[in-house]
Amino acid sequence: MKVQKLFQRTRFGIFLLFGVIVLCTSALCIYTVDTQLTSEYETNSQNIAKSIADSSVDILLNRNLATLQSMIDQFVEIQGIRYIYITSEDGEYLAHTFVPGIPEEILASDHANTEPVERSIPGLGDFLEVGSPILAGVAGTVHVGMDQDEVALKIQRAIGQQVILICIFLVVGVLASIWLVNLAAKPLAELLAYAVSIAGNKETESTADDLLGRDDEVGDLARLFRHISDQPPGSGATGSGAPSAPPGNVR
Repeated sequence: MKVQKLFQRTRFGIFLLFGVIVLCTSALCIYTVDTQLTSEYETNSQNIAKSIADSSVDILLNRNLATLQSMIDQFVEIQGIRYIYITSEDGEYLAHTFVPGIPEEILASDHANTEPVERSIPGLGDFLEVGSPILAGVAGTVHVGMDQDEVALKIQRAIGQQVILICIFLVVGVLASIWLVNLAAKPLAELLAYAVSIAGNKETESTADDLLGRDDEVGDLARLFRHISDQPPGSGATGSGAPSAPPGNVR
């Protein structure tokens, strides 16, 4: 249908607009969720490390390592925390949650470093390790490893839910745009059929009444077509005198 072709660019523009909106919104959601969740987990890990550091001062002074081990075992049960280990000021490992032993990557690291460090431990996965000094580092350091794989899984779930919602809006918006375009194209198609019927002297009364009774541009064009069809041959610009004004409100 020729009228439908008239709106092809409009439909393409709507699809392109919705596509750009979905891509930009998805990228923003991914960046925001990833940044916020990672920052939240990192902050929680640092708070846990600081809490352990504050709680272990008296335990270390009494050299009650069994109690220290029991305490860090409880913190490992927190979701997202994969390992914890405590070193003395000399680098001695006082307590840890590694089974069966401490990995080589941990043994080769700087025990006094408290800055966030990304670690990849074979057989365990990828981690973000944070630290907290005990008595400003005089009594040792607490290290907490956050499981990045588990954090990434939570990020994917959160992002997936938002992307699904955005895709639903995309589908609904595209279907609504198609419906609206067809709503605008339908009277134009009827007008085209009416003009063809006039040209072939096959005008139907029902179609004419519907179009001529409209108060919009389609009705104006229909009345103009009717007026032109009622003019005798040779009248108009090539005949004598100026043509009379068409009936109706033609804008």
